[in-house]
Amino acid sequence: MITLNHYLALGAILFAISVAGIIINRKNLIVLLMCIELMLLAVNMNFIAFSRFLGDASGQVFVFFILTVAAAEAAIGLAILVTLYRNRRTINVAELDTLKG
Repeated sequence: MITLNHYLALGAILFAISVAGIIINRKNLIVLLMCIELMLLAVNMNFIAFSRFLGDASGQVFVFFILTVAAAEAAIGLAILVTLYRNRRTINVAELDTLKG
């Protein structure tokens, strides 16, 4: 039987992997976007687990809103990434600091 603790532990592991990915890899913008998406999915898993075990559907409604925002964030982030790559020929975050000012 899978309990609430199993879902919460899996969500915590996914969240920790995404934070580690952000800290370890600060050069590649695509990996940073993937880590942010993984972080949102870990939070979604916790919302669904609590919603299921408490018998309330409000957590699942929040998941739909989070998925909508994540899809918009991914689309806009990838559009900005493609534009930056066309202009700079790189997606290295360290070389994109010339966009300031």
